[in-house]
Amino acid sequence: RKLGITFHVGSQTVTPDAYRRALEDVGSLIVKAGVVLDRVDVGGGFPSIYAHSRPEPLSSFMDAIREGFEKLPVGESCRLMAEPGRALVSEAESLIVRVNQRRGNELFINDGAYGALFDAAHLNWVYPVRVVRKGGDRSDALEPFSFWGPTCDSIDRMAGPFMLPATIREGDYIEIGNIGAYGRAIAGRFNGFGAYEQAILQDAPMLSMYGTESVGHNRGPVLTSAESKPSD
Repeated sequence: RKLGITFHVGSQTVTPDAYRRALEDVGSLIVKAGVVLDRVDVGGGFPSIYAHSRPEPLSSFMDAIREGFEKLPVGESCRLMAEPGRALVSEAESLIVRVNQRRGNELFINDGAYGALFDAAHLNWVYPVRVVRKGGDRSDALEPFSFWGPTCDSIDRMAGPFMLPATIREGDYIEIGNIGAYGRAIAGRFNGFGAYEQAILQDAPMLSMYGTESVGHNRGPVLTSAESKPSD
């Protein structure tokens, strides 16, 4: 029988010191309980990168965890474990939405607070975005926009700001990047919305924690077929 301790510092933790402080608490608990541990699990919380959140490199988090673990009163056989989720999957998925209507700098789109954009609506997260327009002018000046979702609820709004071309119009499509954690996983079917089509592409993420370069706004692949369009 193995004995261990696990904790979770919270999703999208942007400071390595959170893990360092948590491991200090673990050390105090081990001494207080007088037990010998076989496992220490630091849980998840490892961050991804978004327009509103630019964490330190993941190596900084690993260094903080290693330093904290080495100070614990545990034996050499104690195993250090982690459960990265967001940091692994966030960059793996984008959402393509259609602009159904424009009113000034407000765009009415076909997904929102009750769908894959829950965090953008309720936590004011700002995902990277770019227009997806066949033959579009990628040199257009960018302006801040907010989004409204398709449901009847007045909270179905994503404040942004989302930087998009000033010329964006009804019928354009928008790629919303870095939405792999956990957009569709928490999407509901309120008002009958929530049907998604899926396509597998080989493309670089719009923003990345794992490279020195990331795909900029309004660059990259363009919409080339009706099969790539999201359902209404």
